[in-house]
Amino acid sequence: MAIKIMIPTPLRPFTDKKDAVEAEGKTVGELLVDLTTKHAGLKAHLYNDQGKLRSFVNIYVNDEDIRYLQKEQTTVTAGDTVSIIPSVAGGSPSATDDRGARLQPDVKANRELPQLTNDEIKRYSRHLIMPEVGMDGQRRLKAASVLCIGAGGLGSPVAMYLAAAGVGTLGLVDFDVVDFSNLQRQILHGTPDVGRTKLASAKDRLTAINPEITIRTHDMAISSDNALDLFAPYDIIVDGTDNFPTRYLVNDACVLLDKPNVYGSIFRFEGQASVFATKEGPCYRCLYPEPPPPGLVPSCAEGGVLGVLPGVVGCIQATEAIKLIIRAGEPLIGRFLIFDALRMKFRELKLRKDPDCPVCSAHPTVTHLIDYDQFCGIHPAAEPPPVNNATDITAVELKRRLDRGDRLTIVDVREPNEYQINRIAGSVLIPLGEIPKRYHELDPNEEIVAQCKVGGRSAKAAEFLRSVGFKRVLNLTGGIVDWIDKVDPSQPKY
Repeated sequence: MAIKIMIPTPLRPFTDKKDAVEAEGKTVGELLVDLTTKHAGLKAHLYNDQGKLRSFVNIYVNDEDIRYLQKEQTTVTAGDTVSIIPSVAGGSPSATDDRGARLQPDVKANRELPQLTNDEIKRYSRHLIMPEVGMDGQRRLKAASVLCIGAGGLGSPVAMYLAAAGVGTLGLVDFDVVDFSNLQRQILHGTPDVGRTKLASAKDRLTAINPEITIRTHDMAISSDNALDLFAPYDIIVDGTDNFPTRYLVNDACVLLDKPNVYGSIFRFEGQASVFATKEGPCYRCLYPEPPPPGLVPSCAEGGVLGVLPGVVGCIQATEAIKLIIRAGEPLIGRFLIFDALRMKFRELKLRKDPDCPVCSAHPTVTHLIDYDQFCGIHPAAEPPPVNNATDITAVELKRRLDRGDRLTIVDVREPNEYQINRIAGSVLIPLGEIPKRYHELDPNEEIVAQCKVGGRSAKAAEFLRSVGFKRVLNLTGGIVDWIDKVDPSQPKY
């Protein structure tokens, strides 16, 4: 029996870029076996070395979460749809109004709400005439404080719309500077801001939007040592991070402090959003108990992101934060929203609170912040991976060997559009997702150098080639970026 399986954006390179494929089977387990047989590149993403389904990959049947069932034994019938959802890096009891809407408590319930000035009444007039907001809702916005983690792709629309909406205190955390590559999506910043700190650029822009609010900047990297103190003064935390250690850190800190975590993530054409860490709803660890191994999930720097995508997802995050503050509508608590910009489709999946969650359950095992780099398998800088140990090669060493006339086959595993931007002369283009089908085109007796943008995808390709019998495979550390920096600066970088 053929069942339709929805493939998320990060895994589509392994299914010939298809967003849906069919597999045969009567249970989820049988479907996944057939799927990974037909598309061998998916196996490492779905199963660990012991042959068990990875904990950072969730399986849904007809948009129902089956994680807490015997998911591989879950039966499927004709017409069912199976979805694979991998990880991409507050509150009090809810109330119900007379319309039946699920509401969050007032984040300033025990404080006197500030009055609005005449200028503020003019500024927020379109809010004030809406019964769902009105004077009381706008006063709640003025009394509220929101911390945005990151002043980049997601943080830009979040901060701009929260500032425009009149959130009284807006905090920004970042430690980066504005780069030309940011301008395609990080609309807080403009060309004149290149080289400035993102916080300085963001504060100028937000003050121009609304000088009535208070903007606090925190020039730092979030860590286990400072997160609790940093989050404590704020009512809501908006997660605009781009890496797994910080994402788990933000989640755990929000749970420990009873702060709502307004979550968003982006990759290529796909975005995700939810609200985590409320007492009645799940947290991020309920969804993904463990992170993927380093390098398995590509970053936006490697995979790219549509410039307008963070605008859509960031606006959803800003909307959720405002709804929590003014106590209107139904927040994305226990719901996981997926947006496919390429097909202009939204999907909503149901989330359950994990009764055994190590952080937010009734009997948590994580009661303080931990070392999140270690938790995510990231080694400290003092322990870099070995180079030139018969598995890796540097750009300088590769250039030396090419000049010497060594017989090497350079396999570029990027996408064709990336190959058009820059390349190493003489390299062969075989995108990573096509390696399992096209490795026969390579001579196993020759020495092969796998290469991508910065080294992550090529490491996966090298590992696969070794697994099918290739004995002499090297990975170009630093990828084409390091090659341009150290060997051929005439080529453009992206």
